[in-house]
Amino acid sequence: MRPITRILALAAPVAALTSAIVAAPALGWGPLIDWHSARTAEPTAAPTALSAQGSDVSKIQHVVLIEQENRSFDHYFGTYPDAAGIPMRDGVPLVCVPDPDNGGCQQPFHNPTDDNGGGPHGVAAARRDIHGGRMDGFVAQGENGARGCTEPNDPACTEGSQTDVMGYHDSREIPNYWAYAKNFVLQDHMFESIASWSLPQRLFTVSGWSALCATPGDPMSCTNAAQSPANPVGFGHNTSPPDYPWTDITWLLHGAGVSWAYYVFAGDEPDCENDAAVCPPATQNAQTPGIWNPLPYFDTVRQDGELSNIQSVQNLYMAARSGHLPAVSWVAPNNRVSEHPPQSVHEGQTYVTDLINTLMQGPEWKSTAVFLNWDDWGGFYDHVVPPHVDPNGYGLRVPGMVISPWARKGFIDHGVYSQDAYLKFIEDLFLGGQRIDPSTDNRPDPRPDVREDLPTAGDLVKDFDFRQDPQPPLILPLNPGPVNPPKLKVFLRGTPKRVSLNKKQIRLPLTCNMGCQVTISEQLKAGRAAAPVGRLKLALTPRQRTRVAIPLTSRLRQAVTQVRKAKSSAGAPPKLVLLIQGDSRTGPRRLRHLTIALR
Repeated sequence: MRPITRILALAAPVAALTSAIVAAPALGWGPLIDWHSARTAEPTAAPTALSAQGSDVSKIQHVVLIEQENRSFDHYFGTYPDAAGIPMRDGVPLVCVPDPDNGGCQQPFHNPTDDNGGGPHGVAAARRDIHGGRMDGFVAQGENGARGCTEPNDPACTEGSQTDVMGYHDSREIPNYWAYAKNFVLQDHMFESIASWSLPQRLFTVSGWSALCATPGDPMSCTNAAQSPANPVGFGHNTSPPDYPWTDITWLLHGAGVSWAYYVFAGDEPDCENDAAVCPPATQNAQTPGIWNPLPYFDTVRQDGELSNIQSVQNLYMAARSGHLPAVSWVAPNNRVSEHPPQSVHEGQTYVTDLINTLMQGPEWKSTAVFLNWDDWGGFYDHVVPPHVDPNGYGLRVPGMVISPWARKGFIDHGVYSQDAYLKFIEDLFLGGQRIDPSTDNRPDPRPDVREDLPTAGDLVKDFDFRQDPQPPLILPLNPGPVNPPKLKVFLRGTPKRVSLNKKQIRLPLTCNMGCQVTISEQLKAGRAAAPVGRLKLALTPRQRTRVAIPLTSRLRQAVTQVRKAKSSAGAPPKLVLLIQGDSRTGPRRLRHLTIALR
């Protein structure tokens, strides 16, 4: 159990495929235009199914899909040697993205900071980032996401005029990810399945579709929902469990007797459907469905009696060590290690490294393939125009890696892929090529297409070489240096969770690790009803410990009465939500949320 303890303590163009791609100006995708042909590698056609070098794909008996959060390819690998990265000449970027708020434009820049803000990353943001193939909307969207909120005091808002969406990292911040790329396979034309945020993408991960269904239990009542499928309880304004009646991959795996598990790291996950980069957290664990854990809401999982297959991530460690990995595993992070802005890049890399180290040291490593990817682009800049295949996507380019003893060493795969390739690989390897296809799986639904059969999905088998000697484990340090911690930290110690309205004030213990300006924005919430109630500003010297007095004013009490009367509150208890923003001259801004129940 020691690795678990450690984790808990860390707490382009595609000319050859143009005929297969449908133009969709209404969604913002343009034709595939080679904006940077001098720099971008020409993608190659994907091979036929199970056509790896050596062709003995049966050597792979365990597939582990690790899906992290919200990073574009250029953001993590834009300067990786020989990859289709940021167009540059002599180390100077050739692109400059318009900056409407500050005038001029912003070039990509090396960003050594560990916590990043990112930008909006829903359907509308994808359309505007892509901008008909110009790929020049990122800065404007980042600035809009920072300040374009209906209620400035909403804790889901990020405030300020600065955006870091043009920043990129390299081996100085993410040495382990670059080491995996150097020793295994890096895919530089992997596109997210859907041009949207986490919940639709996670639905695509397990089912190849994102939908909203009018009638529980009836997949034919479902309609395409790229932005807003039914949210889990507690996300957005949803108070009743959704029902996902369409078919997911576990239905096919169960029917074929193929073992599977969905591992969930307990903790928090953000609620970011509104496109803000910083969101109030919601609790997640193996028993709590969420935006990163949607399988419990699928009818198929409940009907098959396989809810117990959704387990704590600790079970993955035990299975890896004992040699009892299921055939198919998905691994969902918690917020702290997810790399979802503004969470730490370093902590996310440490968590992923610990997972992969444990798999490599287990007895089944020789028969394992790890697919590491990031679910969406997170609003960060990427220069490659995504292919368009249907009303859902593809979305923007994200990093993809294949890590296995049989992965081609140091191979940069320039072939076009979507994240649907993971489903295709699982289906080809374990199900004889059977697809999540309503015409063949006896569970009809009106999905627009069978994603795994599209030529642009790609075939991951190309990234293996079964003629080579299996690569030995690559055990990497969990905390590679140098680490670039946030320059500013805001600490809350011993904060109250519940306070009586009879009190005159709330004493909020607050510390900065350096001199900072702190702004505390107060908002009262009850169900969907919300009201701003105040804002405080103060200055703190380095490591000065103070107890800020948050007055429970008559205005607050009046607001409590108003939200209780509001129909949208539906009898929900009032909560005081505090957005605590720390600023320093050296930055970057730090944001913390605190919710206090009022009684």
